[in-house]
Amino acid sequence: MEVFRAVMLTGSMNGAASLLRISQPAVSRLIGYTEQSLGLKLFERVKGKLHPTAEAQLLFQEVGSLYEEALRIDEFARDLASSPQGVLKLCSSPSLALNFLPPIVGAFLQAHPQVRLTMRTTLLADMALELLGRKAELAVSVLPIEHPNLIVEPFAQGRMVCIVPEGHPLAAMPVLALALEDVAAYPLVLYARHIPFGQLMAAAFAQAGVEWRARADIERAELACGLVQAGVGVGIVDEFSVSRGGWPGIVVRPLREHIPLTLSLVRSAFDTPSRQAQAFVDMLKGHAVGR
Repeated sequence: MEVFRAVMLTGSMNGAASLLRISQPAVSRLIGYTEQSLGLKLFERVKGKLHPTAEAQLLFQEVGSLYEEALRIDEFARDLASSPQGVLKLCSSPSLALNFLPPIVGAFLQAHPQVRLTMRTTLLADMALELLGRKAELAVSVLPIEHPNLIVEPFAQGRMVCIVPEGHPLAAMPVLALALEDVAAYPLVLYARHIPFGQLMAAAFAQAGVEWRARADIERAELACGLVQAGVGVGIVDEFSVSRGGWPGIVVRPLREHIPLTLSLVRSAFDTPSRQAQAFVDMLKGHAVGR
């Protein structure tokens, strides 16, 4: 399986041999044995170049997921041997990984030095696949998720805020909170309407009777912050992405219209939380209470 995959990825026997650090004749022998045992022709040479057959293309699609699962099991076995307290596989909404989660993760690893962490950011639409595919044990989502095979536990509240460049007229306005009507008078950097954040914002604009006019559509908070920092326009993002003063040159102002967010812990309904996952959840909840 590994040799076949390598040939498909590199497009040649020599490339596969280099990738796997074995000899080219060994690759050729293994491919020949595979073709013979399966009764399938996997590769053909056309003008000196190796071309996979239609059967090889179909087989490669099946091999991909199986190979990833084999790697996961191998990594799990190695972790059992090298990490007495185990591994915490965490995923989160991208905006939470900017400023909100890093100090909590740092405190957790300091308190549990023998735990190894793997952390990745995941869009809301892909979070169920990460958890049910066991690529992550625990997810921290900036918005609730509805899925019959997931356990979703809200643990903190937040809201959307306005971000403007330093020196912008909105930063100097004397009012405590900015109205969407005032914000919309300037070029806007907004979440695209097809993603959950965009749908949330579109509903708020409609309820406030404010026309939606975006100069730039974005899908992630760090893009909004970068564009606002560069003077492209005024942005509206979740408060967690701009917490702890993580973006110099950007002023954060509350909005008069309350656009709420609910942070949630998400895990598969088919798995029991590990000790390290439960310890992280306890620390995360304690941090949320102290915000």
